[in-house]
Amino acid sequence: MKVRYNVGKHLKKTCEAYSQTTSTVFLFFLTLLVGAFVCAQWMPVVPSHDMLTTIHSHTALPESVSANPRKPDPPSLPILLPISCSNTTNQTRHRIKYPAPPTLLPSSLPPPSSTCPSYFRWIHEDLRPWAKTGITLDMVERAKKTANFRLTIVNGRAYVQKYQRAFQTRDVFTVWGILQLLRYYPGKIPDLDLMFDCVDWPVVKADEYNWENAPSPPPLFRYCGDESTLDIVFPDWSFWGWAEINIKPWEALKREIDGGNKRVGWMNREPYAYWKGNPAVAKIRQELVQCNVSETHDWNARIYAQNWLKESQEGFKDSDLSKQCIHRYKIYIEGSAWSVSEKYILACDSMTLIVKPKYYDFYSRGLMPVQHYWPIRENDKCRSIKFAVDWGNSHKQKAQEIGKQASSYVQEMLKMENIYDYMFHLLTEYAKLLKYKPTVPPNATEICSESMACRAHGVEQKFMLDSVVHKPSDVGPCELPPPFSDVELKTIQTRRENSIKQVETWEENAWKTETG
Repeated sequence: MKVRYNVGKHLKKTCEAYSQTTSTVFLFFLTLLVGAFVCAQWMPVVPSHDMLTTIHSHTALPESVSANPRKPDPPSLPILLPISCSNTTNQTRHRIKYPAPPTLLPSSLPPPSSTCPSYFRWIHEDLRPWAKTGITLDMVERAKKTANFRLTIVNGRAYVQKYQRAFQTRDVFTVWGILQLLRYYPGKIPDLDLMFDCVDWPVVKADEYNWENAPSPPPLFRYCGDESTLDIVFPDWSFWGWAEINIKPWEALKREIDGGNKRVGWMNREPYAYWKGNPAVAKIRQELVQCNVSETHDWNARIYAQNWLKESQEGFKDSDLSKQCIHRYKIYIEGSAWSVSEKYILACDSMTLIVKPKYYDFYSRGLMPVQHYWPIRENDKCRSIKFAVDWGNSHKQKAQEIGKQASSYVQEMLKMENIYDYMFHLLTEYAKLLKYKPTVPPNATEICSESMACRAHGVEQKFMLDSVVHKPSDVGPCELPPPFSDVELKTIQTRRENSIKQVETWEENAWKTETG
């Protein structure tokens, strides 16, 4: 029987056991290294092709590498330690390579590789409610009301206290992602203490804290926000995989979708708007179903209801996201709140039609209508979708350009190194605001990558092993850009509103012509 991994009570002993095993193996390797150093004084070593391949196979070049960069000083290679999972209840052995303890790594990171993407600037906006007051222990504990878990990091080690069960494995893969950050930048994540809510919709209402003498809002992390709330937006769990519906970790899936883009050229795709998902989760999606082709109307939309139970029973053969880039247009529509599907839809270089959204995630505030997507009216979806498709089929070059802009944005700006950099900067800036020194809560459990991966089963374990960080980053995090000025924020808002108004004007003119 499959046992769902529980972020909780009895894993501290497991982490300690792994720590002891790692220490023993490390001492053994350290002895070998000392011996190798002595021998090296007497015998020159020429690295073989296999050695160089092993050393550099996971080294990624920064995006802004020049044609003839200055040769950096040779980096100190981290020690990679093999760990076996055979000591846990799961008897399958897996060879996972883990970096040396943080204290053995260089004391400072290399200089930033580049300036971060512009959407990183929203980190400052998300933390602005506490910029003047800082964050006290009382504020953090008031966020417990709806939190699924509390995460505390002390001296580079992670501790989790679970309050309530999350939907599916959202909490598990969120914690897993944070543990991979600790491996990506070992010893560089400051001590911190936070509450995390894995439910879709934001709950910290801004109007409850904007009156005179109002208390400061509780800092609560989650996957999305909106204009009326103050929740702190964090990358969602699916970047490391969504086990329940067989969606692979993002880095692998992103490559597969890119391959899907190349299989069918834009001009050879079906000239309609495509959507496939679960309409039962929200009224707005049920309304979208009414836009499907029928005997009386063709709104240029092809809508398919996704039956996840049937898919799971049939091995998910009809839900391969890399095979869904076969229409010129794809529709994104929110569910009960923001939807994970957004990045998968944008990754296709079909022109994305976004039904007016209420929510945003950590990167979507960088998207612009008519540049990265085509805006669709919420209160007149069917006619709006039909116009968008008619417009795109009449302006094929521009429609392709919009699709490629979105696909490039997602493929380049959402590389995993950028995801880890966003997490690094968000958590670092958050930690700077803490007015107290974080300590391990009495009921918290230490969590480590070894204990999570080795105790997981089936697809959950596979996705963890597929997304594990094998070695620390060779470069420092990108440089966090400064906050937006008030003028810049107003300019962004005005540009977005004007682009949407322009499309609505085109629609109204076309509809007037149709009605004569």
